[in-house]
Amino acid sequence: MFIQTRSGLLTGTALLIVLTLAAGCGGSDEKKEENDGASASLGGTLNAVQEMAKQAEEAQKNGPVATIDFRKLKDLLPADADGLPRKSATGEKNGMGGFNFSTATGKYENSDNTENIELAIVDAGGSGAMMGMAAWSMVDMDKETESGYEKTTKINDNKAYEKYDNTNKSGEIAVLVKNRYIVTIKGNGVDMTKIKAVLDDVDLDKLSDMK
Repeated sequence: MFIQTRSGLLTGTALLIVLTLAAGCGGSDEKKEENDGASASLGGTLNAVQEMAKQAEEAQKNGPVATIDFRKLKDLLPADADGLPRKSATGEKNGMGGFNFSTATGKYENSDNTENIELAIVDAGGSGAMMGMAAWSMVDMDKETESGYEKTTKINDNKAYEKYDNTNKSGEIAVLVKNRYIVTIKGNGVDMTKIKAVLDDVDLDKLSDMK
């Protein structure tokens, strides 16, 4: 599936992510509320797709942007994740279609691996592909169930996404910084408070100022 823009095509990967997010938002036990929720989700999805197509077109027009050396991103990885020792810290730079990605990843866990956290910092150079990686930044959602929640929000004026399952004690938080950098923290066997504490240890201001 593709969306045509004046300067190229937006792949269906980003669209699929938005559609999936929208499908998970809203809904209730009442048929009318379900229909109303579906209509609202569809409207939000269409707006998100249009915005993604617009930003992808701008990225194509401006051309590739040099990404940060992944070693600088690695320097932002905390030594421990709110008490969980860091087991590995890796970095890499990859290219595709003229656009480059720099990534730094830190993995943290306790001695028996019942608690673990993975922190990833990605510099997508503001490319159109970033829209697929952070499609949640294009929609508004706020969903709560008996077992957890999922929502979009803002952290220090940055668009963000949160999801947590109380049953499995697993969740994630992602932040889009400067419409370019994506910080994602995923945790298993931990509370959301610990996941957020790890985010607090990442210097988002320093990341925003990187060139």
